[in-house]
Amino acid sequence: MITASFTLAGKHALVTGAGRGLGRGIAEALAAAGARVTVCARSQPELEDAARGIRDGGGLADILVADVTQVARFAEAVNGIDPIDIFVNNAGTNRPKPLSEVTEEDYDAVMGLNLRASLFAAKAVSQRMIKAGRRGSIINMSSQMGHVGARNRTLYCASKWAIEGFTKALAVELANDLIRVNTLCPTFIETPMVRPFLDDDAFKSSVLDKIKLGRIGQVQDIVGAAVFLASDASSLMTGSSLLVDGGWTAE
Repeated sequence: MITASFTLAGKHALVTGAGRGLGRGIAEALAAAGARVTVCARSQPELEDAARGIRDGGGLADILVADVTQVARFAEAVNGIDPIDIFVNNAGTNRPKPLSEVTEEDYDAVMGLNLRASLFAAKAVSQRMIKAGRRGSIINMSSQMGHVGARNRTLYCASKWAIEGFTKALAVELANDLIRVNTLCPTFIETPMVRPFLDDDAFKSSVLDKIKLGRIGQVQDIVGAAVFLASDASSLMTGSSLLVDGGWTAE
């Protein structure tokens, strides 16, 4: 009987932006699937709380306090921990506004984290994987907005469309090293970053009009997709995008 293997036993996962929201939920799910997870973010208290939650649930967790925008320091930190099998490149931000109001500082903040830091984080981790001889899985956190456009999202869409192209190119580049690279593309998920926008009834209504399944996403809606991309269940998948968007991009 053919079955899919979703176990991550014996694997080491690194998750950035793991102090809260999607990053923390994904870290917990990877740990539940058997991985030892290193949670990474700038806030040590948030990381300690996340790691404690994983350990209390019977999982294995370490913390790495690091800022992915500090490229050289992050690369040094990656080289200082155990070899990595799974990398969830999750740290990101958004500043929604019309292009007429976008400033250079907005551009630097959004593109600096969503694209520049993500690109160099993937570089550091992939080089660590190659050096250690690991058949790894890199999951770049993208968005449905990496596949469509939307009002007030010119800057965010630019960053996520760039991540989609980067992911495809890196997948080709790392294929001979047996390192897979894919994107995970959620719709609007109720997280601390998104929740303030959803408090606007008009905005929430406009979002629900686009989500064909008729509800705002929850963190638990995304974590199974992350486990799939991290595991051997997706072993023939690279350079692809996994959209978990409630049907937003189907129309």
